[in-house]
Amino acid sequence: MLGTQHSTGSGDGDSLPKLPLPDLAATLDLYLRSMKHLLTEEQFSKTQKAVKQFAAPGGAGELLQSKLKEKRESKANWVYDYWLNDMYLNNRLALPVNSSPAMIFPLQNFKAPIDSLRFAAHLISGVLEYKTLLDARALPVDYARGQLAGTPLCMEQYYRLFTSYRLPGHERDTLVAQESSVMPEPEHIIVACRNQFFVLDVVINFRRLNERDLLTQLQRIIKMADGDEEKQPPVGLLTTDGRTEWAVSRSVLMRESTNRDSLDMIERCLCLVCLDDSCGAELSETTQATMMLHGGGVAKNGGNRWYDKPMQLVVGAGGCCGVVCEHSPFEGIVLVQCTEYLLKYMIGSPSKLVRAASVSELPAPRRLRWKCTPEIHKLLSSSAEKLQRLVKNLDMNVYKFCDYGKEFIKKQKMSPDAYIQVALQLAYYRCHGRPVSTYESASIRRFKQGRVDNIRSATPEALDFVRAMSDEKLGACGTEKMEKLKGAIAAQTKYTILAITGMAIDNHLLGLRELAAELKLEKPEMFADEAYLISNQFILSTSQVPTTVEMFCCYGPVVPNGYGACYNPQADHIIFCVSSFRESPETCSAEFVKCLVQGLKDMRDLCDKYNTSFSPAKQRPAQTLENHTQTDRKWQSKAQPSNPTNNPQTLPQVLVRTPDQTQVEAQTQTNLTKGGIQAWKNGNEM
Repeated sequence: MLGTQHSTGSGDGDSLPKLPLPDLAATLDLYLRSMKHLLTEEQFSKTQKAVKQFAAPGGAGELLQSKLKEKRESKANWVYDYWLNDMYLNNRLALPVNSSPAMIFPLQNFKAPIDSLRFAAHLISGVLEYKTLLDARALPVDYARGQLAGTPLCMEQYYRLFTSYRLPGHERDTLVAQESSVMPEPEHIIVACRNQFFVLDVVINFRRLNERDLLTQLQRIIKMADGDEEKQPPVGLLTTDGRTEWAVSRSVLMRESTNRDSLDMIERCLCLVCLDDSCGAELSETTQATMMLHGGGVAKNGGNRWYDKPMQLVVGAGGCCGVVCEHSPFEGIVLVQCTEYLLKYMIGSPSKLVRAASVSELPAPRRLRWKCTPEIHKLLSSSAEKLQRLVKNLDMNVYKFCDYGKEFIKKQKMSPDAYIQVALQLAYYRCHGRPVSTYESASIRRFKQGRVDNIRSATPEALDFVRAMSDEKLGACGTEKMEKLKGAIAAQTKYTILAITGMAIDNHLLGLRELAAELKLEKPEMFADEAYLISNQFILSTSQVPTTVEMFCCYGPVVPNGYGACYNPQADHIIFCVSSFRESPETCSAEFVKCLVQGLKDMRDLCDKYNTSFSPAKQRPAQTLENHTQTDRKWQSKAQPSNPTNNPQTLPQVLVRTPDQTQVEAQTQTNLTKGGIQAWKNGNEM
C-alpha cells in the first residue's frame, strides 16, 4: 500500500525528477518482442521492415528522438500533453461506461427517506473537511514503498478533485482548472434530484454550513424537486452523449443567457451530489455497478448526472451509493484515497446533526433553469435514445472470488498483481484461444507531472504458460507448468519495473508518433503498419484498484469486442468487475468470469503441488513493489494520431498540471533489462 507522511512542499512536482526518455533502440526492440506472438508471420515480417526503416541512421526515428530530447529539456514532462490528448481529450466516445469509472460503496440500509438525506449531509460534510485539507496544502504526501522506499510521489492530481471541469469540444475537449486568483473559490455544490439541478451554497456569510443546515437544505431540495409547476427538462442527459454531440448541444444551449448562467454554476461548483430515486431492482453488486456507471438510463437516474464534473457523489434512496468520476484530471488512486477518507470520516466522525450553531436564516437553495427550444428537446431525445442503447449494451459481472486472496499468493513468494495478470491471460486464452494486446496502467508519479504508462501483460512467457495449462497436446507435466508460471510472473514483474521507472514503450512511441504529426512529417510506416493498430487495440483493459475500506471500482470495455477487468485483491478474497458489450458476438462477461475462476483454482492447485519455493515451515514475507495500477484506459482510437490539419493545436486545452497512482504488490527478485538497470542506477525508485 501507499506510504503517507505529513510534510509541506514535497510531492508538488518541483522537487521531483523529470520523466526519463528511453533509448530508441531499446524501445523498438521491446516493441517487436511484445508484438511477435500477437501477429502472423507475414504481419511480423512487415513490421520488422517498418521498424528497421524507422531506426535507420539519419532516418525519421533518429530525428524524432533528438527532438524529443529537446522537448524533455524544455518541458516539465515531455509526454504529458501528448498523453492527455490521446488518452482522454481527443476521445469522442460518451463518458458514461466508456471512460468514467465508478466506485461502489457498501449497500446502505436506509429505513426511511430521511436516512438517505442524513447520509448525504454527512458525506457533504466529509467533502468539505477534505477540501479544507486540500486548500491548506495539508494533505499528507504519498511516498513509494517497496525495495527502494521513500520516494515522494507527485501530488498535483489531488488538487484538481474539486476545481476542474471537462469542457466538451467539437474535435478535442478542454480540461479546465480554476487556479485563477481573480476568480473566487467555488463555495457551492450542485445537487441533482429527479433530473433537476439545484445550487446549494455550502458557505454563507463566511461560515461553512454544518450538517444540520445541510440536511435542512437537502430536505428543501427534495420538496422543490417534487413540485411539478417548475419542473425543468432533463438537460443532464446531454452530457451522456458523445463528446462532439454534447459540444454541439452545449453551443445551442449557450445562445440563451438563462442557460449560460446555469452552465456557469455547474461548471464552477465543487462537485455534484446526485440524490437518486430507488431503482426498484434487487441491488446485487452487479446491479449497483451498472447503476453507478450509467444511472439505469432515462427511466431511472440516467438524467440525474452531469458527467463533465470530476466528482459525482451518488446517494440512492434504495441504498445504492458511490462516486462517478470524470477521469481526465486524475488517476484511480486519487479517487480511492478521497473516497476512503470520506467513508472513514463518516465512520469515525459521528453525525453532528444536533450540535453546532446553525445559520439562522438559511436562504433557499436555487433551482437551475433552462430555456429549451424545440431544437434542444430534439437533441435531448437523441441523447436519451443513445443512452438507452448503452445501458442495454453493457454486460457487467461483479464476482467475489473467495477461494483465496493475496495472502496465499504472497506465501508462494509471488507478486499478487503479476499472478492475477497471468490469471487474466489464462482466462482470455481459454475463452478465445488466442492472446491479445493487454493494457495494465502503471504509475509514473515518481516523476514531475507523471501520470501513467502501460504494462503490456500479454508477454511471450504468459503465452507459454497459458498454452501449457490449456493445450493437452503439449503434454506439459506439472513441474514444467510451474516453471512456466514462474517465468510468466517474472516477465510481468520485469515489465512492471520498466513501466514505473519510465522505461516502458507506450508513452515513448506515442511521443514519437505525435511529434511526427506536429512537425508535419510524412507518417512513418511503422505507425501506419497494421501491427501498430493491433498493438493499441486493447481488447483486455485491466487495472488493479485495491482499497482498505469495503468498496470496489468498475468501468466498461475500451473497444467494442473487448473486456474491462478491474480487480481488488484482499487478504482472503479478490473482487473482480468484468465488463463487455452484449452487441459483440465475441464476448461474454459471465463466460470470462467462469474461465477466470477455474483458472485461479487451477493455478492454486499447481502451486500447492509443485511450488518448491514455498516452504510452509519457514515463510518470509514477500517483497513488495509499489506499482501503481489505475483505472486508466487506452481508447479504441488510440492508434489513430490526430490529423494535424484538423487539429493544429498539439497542446491540450488544459489550465492545470497532473500526476497519479495506486498500488500493487510485486516481487522484484528478477533481472532487470538494460533500461530498467539504468533507471535503477539513476535512483528512480520502485
